[in-house]
Amino acid sequence: MTGLYIFNVDQSVSSNFKFINDIKKFYTEKLIVVEEILTKYFFQAQTIENLELENQDLKKFRLLYAEKNLELTKIKDIHVDLQNYKSDLKLAKVLSYVDFDDFTKVWLDVKKTDSKILGLISENYAAGIVVNKGDQALALLNGNEKSNYAVFIGENNAPGITHGNPNSNVLLAKFIPIWINIKVGDEVITSGMDNIFFEGLKVGKVVAIRKMADMQEAKIEPYINALEQNFFYIYSKKVIVKPLTKQTETKPNKKP
Repeated sequence: MTGLYIFNVDQSVSSNFKFINDIKKFYTEKLIVVEEILTKYFFQAQTIENLELENQDLKKFRLLYAEKNLELTKIKDIHVDLQNYKSDLKLAKVLSYVDFDDFTKVWLDVKKTDSKILGLISENYAAGIVVNKGDQALALLNGNEKSNYAVFIGENNAPGITHGNPNSNVLLAKFIPIWINIKVGDEVITSGMDNIFFEGLKVGKVVAIRKMADMQEAKIEPYINALEQNFFYIYSKKVIVKPLTKQTETKPNKKP
């Protein structure tokens, strides 16, 4: 009887005070909306994180594909029996500056124990080099005086070596042969001749040229500001030498 009485009272209150039902309905609707928003937010956050990881993998394979495609284009009519190349890209995070007064040198979260110079890539662009410093990967970014790697300039593939340009956002390409024609607006790409990068990775465009007696220099406006990046790919390339197959000598058949 008591339960029935309470039920009747609640019905009576509800019928006489309609605003109570409106408040309950408003509260319930808002609670459902908030729950849906929170669920959607956490689902989207997880989805974004998964997509970012997938995107990093896709960038890695895209770069490796570009390298192999260039190699195959150059050797499509040549059979290389003596050597093979193995390439790798490793994602690395910037930990900190080496010196607070030099933004072109940063520590990466990767161990490095050998003396081989490796290439540093951001998106589709060359961003600098990686060296060993106390068994830790040290990145010398574009703009650092010691960030040197081989490049081709323009349609004539004029060779050059990059150098940092202190207090400037442009790079220098030095030691360009004076007899090879280059011009402002020429695109600069990695040549791969130093085995630091593969051929064809974009660096920037020529904005000025300085001619000297026996060589010329080009100022390059890079496509990417490496100083603003928090993640890079470290590119490495190994030459695998295949052993020569010994041909068995055929001995003449002995006559009976």
